[in-house]
Amino acid sequence: MTTPTTRRLDTTDLVARVKAMYEEVALTPEREFHFETGRRLAEHLGYPASDLDAIPPEAIDSFAGVGYFLDLAAISPGEVVLDLGSGSGTDSFLAAVAAGPAGAVVGVDMTPAQLAKATRLAATAGLVNASFLEGYIEHPPVVTGSVDVVISNGVVNLSPDKPAVFRAAAAALRPGGRLALADIVTATPLPEGVTCDAALWAACIGGAAQRDDYLTMIDAAGFAVETVRDNDYRFVSERAAGATATYGVRSISLLARRR
Repeated sequence: MTTPTTRRLDTTDLVARVKAMYEEVALTPEREFHFETGRRLAEHLGYPASDLDAIPPEAIDSFAGVGYFLDLAAISPGEVVLDLGSGSGTDSFLAAVAAGPAGAVVGVDMTPAQLAKATRLAATAGLVNASFLEGYIEHPPVVTGSVDVVISNGVVNLSPDKPAVFRAAAAALRPGGRLALADIVTATPLPEGVTCDAALWAACIGGAAQRDDYLTMIDAAGFAVETVRDNDYRFVSERAAGATATYGVRSISLLARRR
């Protein structure tokens, strides 16, 4: 009698796939992905056109977020913001404008091409209060208790250790600090065949947690969830759309406060 084996996600393969995919998003955003990119997507999700007009258009070309949440973040002048998975900088730059010269935004990303693009655009646009560091969202290279607001857009689902991401966000925040993000969740738990597929993880589907489990992880990290709302977001490839219909994959935005 044979013993059933449990499949495991190859996290090394996952990291390589995510880096490769988001390098393409940075360098060739016009190509087709499992998801939409660019300004049309941002405006569809609720980003005000006037806000987008104030930041580098090249950053918006590579925008691959899954929801709008900056209204929930309500960033004030002088605040310090940490962007987990900052990509080419769309949310970081919008946060930098809101935080003003007295504030600061630190974007953390693991993809060199995204970091290089965001750093270049910050310099050319004169957004001196926005900086970008290489790192992983489970262990962002920031000082404990130094941040007022943590933001993230469509990235936590890519992590194989989501509780570590939320613990890191809580550690970075001052008491009472805010976590505002958009991410992909599911109505029902995903089966092993999906959760062990690194290609589907890289497409923002395979790593999506069941909605209630996702909120429980945030609570367990020391946050009180204040607002959760659904977003009008859709995947574009046939494979991704099929998983969306089968498992209730969807986007949410939320605001939580560190207890």
